[in-house]
Amino acid sequence: MNINKLLFAMRRYVTFFLLIAFIITCCMLMFLTSMQKALNIEFTSENTEAAAILTFINVIFLSLVCTIIDGIRRKLMVERPVRRITEATQKIMNGDLTARIEPFRSIDSGSGFDVIIEHFNRMAEELSGLETLRTDFIANVSHELKTPLSVIQNYGTLLQSPDLTSEQRIEYAKAITASSRRLADLITNILKLNRLENQQIFPAVKKFDLGEQLTECLLDFENVWEEKNIDIDTDIEENIIIYSDSELLSLVWNNLFSNAFKFTDNGGKVFVSLKKENDKAVIKISDTGCGISPETGKHIFEKFYQGDTSHAVQGNGLGLALVKRVIDIVKAEISVQSEVGKGTEFTVKIGCI
Repeated sequence: MNINKLLFAMRRYVTFFLLIAFIITCCMLMFLTSMQKALNIEFTSENTEAAAILTFINVIFLSLVCTIIDGIRRKLMVERPVRRITEATQKIMNGDLTARIEPFRSIDSGSGFDVIIEHFNRMAEELSGLETLRTDFIANVSHELKTPLSVIQNYGTLLQSPDLTSEQRIEYAKAITASSRRLADLITNILKLNRLENQQIFPAVKKFDLGEQLTECLLDFENVWEEKNIDIDTDIEENIIIYSDSELLSLVWNNLFSNAFKFTDNGGKVFVSLKKENDKAVIKISDTGCGISPETGKHIFEKFYQGDTSHAVQGNGLGLALVKRVIDIVKAEISVQSEVGKGTEFTVKIGCI
């Protein structure tokens, strides 16, 4: 490393020497020529030799001075910020995502190091946030996988008892089936969300009737609302045509309907409306369920976030994250209004013909 620095210093000295020698030589030739013509002076060989030696010494001295000044400048304005950036980069590579670089103040504000440092710090913040999300995601996935697997294992062990009645066997088998279904839904949602988040999705746009799609998705939950004796109220305007990806939007309606029925108690009510307002199709899905608090509403579209722990066993916290991702892809809008104990209303706005 020291040899490299020495060679670099010598190269800079030679560069300055040649540059200054060229400049001084040109200036001296111009000066002497003009003086000779103006004063009719004739230079002897002795005078010329002495002037050449003195000029050569001056060139060596000035080259040395410029090299030292340039070395100090590089030390303060180049090597110091580069060292800071290198050290911070090494920390990031070693897994320390808290590494940041202090802003570099120098006379040479146009060096660009301040811009590099600013972008580096932003990158480090983004990486730190992504690492936190990744850690939380793994922890939540592990927890969500562990719960149904524990249920399956426990009821599987109970089923091995020879003293069980047929009713108990059926009950335990149903519990295993329900946990298996929940496990399958979790894995399916994880795969869907991974596909939507990590790939550039180009919606397969086609023309279709939004009211018909909403009705079809709603009818898929007929067994659920009949079992819980939930009253269904609809106000769906006909002939509202949109250009969008019907498959992606079906994920939105299925998840919103699923939440509405999931959190609405027996004998409750679910309301679905579709209206055209200017150039927007406005879809509202509301329920008379438990509702959510304002604090929960701020995080409701985050992965694995479950504000209502009493109902957490019924879901995995990925449905609304899927919904938000799809809404962003199809360039629609979604909002939520809710009041604890009174219910929740989701509003989706999407462009229509």
